[in-house]
Amino acid sequence: MPHTNTNMQLNRTIAPDFQTVQSVHFPAATHLLLDNGMPLYVINLGQQPVVRLEIVFEAGTWSETVAGSSFFTLKMLSEGTKSHTSAQISERFDEIGAFIDLSHSADRANLTVYGLTKHLEAILQLAQELLNEATFPENEFDTLKNVSLQNLRVNLEKNSYLATIKFRQLLFGNAHPYGRSQNEADISKLTTQHLRDFYEQSIQNQPFKVFLSGQIAQKETDLVNQYLGKQAINLTPKPAPQHQRTPPTTTSFVAEKPDAVQSSLRLGRPLFTRQHPDFYPFMVCNEVLGGYFGSRLVKNIREEKGLTYGISSGLSLLRRDGFWTVSADVKKESVELVFDEIFQEIAELQRNLVPEDELETVKNYLSGEFAGALNTPFEIADRVRLMALENLPLDFYTQHIASLRAVSAEQIRTMAQKYWQSADLLRVVV
Repeated sequence: MPHTNTNMQLNRTIAPDFQTVQSVHFPAATHLLLDNGMPLYVINLGQQPVVRLEIVFEAGTWSETVAGSSFFTLKMLSEGTKSHTSAQISERFDEIGAFIDLSHSADRANLTVYGLTKHLEAILQLAQELLNEATFPENEFDTLKNVSLQNLRVNLEKNSYLATIKFRQLLFGNAHPYGRSQNEADISKLTTQHLRDFYEQSIQNQPFKVFLSGQIAQKETDLVNQYLGKQAINLTPKPAPQHQRTPPTTTSFVAEKPDAVQSSLRLGRPLFTRQHPDFYPFMVCNEVLGGYFGSRLVKNIREEKGLTYGISSGLSLLRRDGFWTVSADVKKESVELVFDEIFQEIAELQRNLVPEDELETVKNYLSGEFAGALNTPFEIADRVRLMALENLPLDFYTQHIASLRAVSAEQIRTMAQKYWQSADLLRVVV
């Protein structure tokens, strides 16, 4: 048997040393303008010769006039162009070892490509082709619609999915981009002409922002300008679509599924955007209540009472609005008890100050989580993108930890009193 040095054994009754994160150096991005006036943000970091090119359009659900057209337009960009078929486009990306991601939200559409820095020119050629020459072939569109319908039918069997979409519908209204969700009727009605119309109105020759991150030199920024900076851009001002949130007509909604073993519950309310002065105090307040695994809701409802495997609360911050939600899956017979326990924890925060040691733990957790999420150029680029798209101050993330640490126990009690009055909270159970 190998010799064991007992002097080197760990004393597991003593917690390891740790250092509190007081500040983090957030690298500044270089902000340039392409020849056509479109902004380019460069994050030159990393030891590996890799690059991420991201092109962002104001082309989300908010901009569409035909339900579903923005999502399917974006997903169809790589399904065929004037020069190449879907299979040829896929093969070309594979040849250069690149990966394309077409992501869509209520606010925006993103074309993102990951690859080696040495292949940036080929990546730009492909991206430019998709943005200028997409053809929306019928066969590929029919396939995409069928896959989307199948995925939707699967999701509609899930209580958690139904609870989430119903919560947003009630919070914003069925017609609002933040409350709208996919449905079979809208998908079935869509035609490739709807997609071409949206493409021409919101993507082709329309303004965009570019984010280039990874191992970047002057050569790479020149290449971006050579391709994307020479594109003709339609700068004619377009009236911004207007959507008004419809106040909920009820504060409680229950959908019965007789064969369901568990119930999914949502509790929440409308909130605000990151620019709001209550953003940091409310973020810390939420973390104390249910934002992490050591939160009060987890300790009470999961660990002490065993009423759920997981419960959490969180902020969903969008470009023009936001909302706050508590989410859990529980046994049917435990629904009301879980709601009672949530409100008891809220009432405790409204009455009493958070103890200093608990508040310090939460601040340390949030600070460490932030610092740990800045390990790669792409993670840093995600936050640069957010600042640029949400018009946040340039020092927003430089001051992030200081802003967290400045939150007081008194502010947390004020947040709980201000935002968590039971009459203002919407309850959904499926």
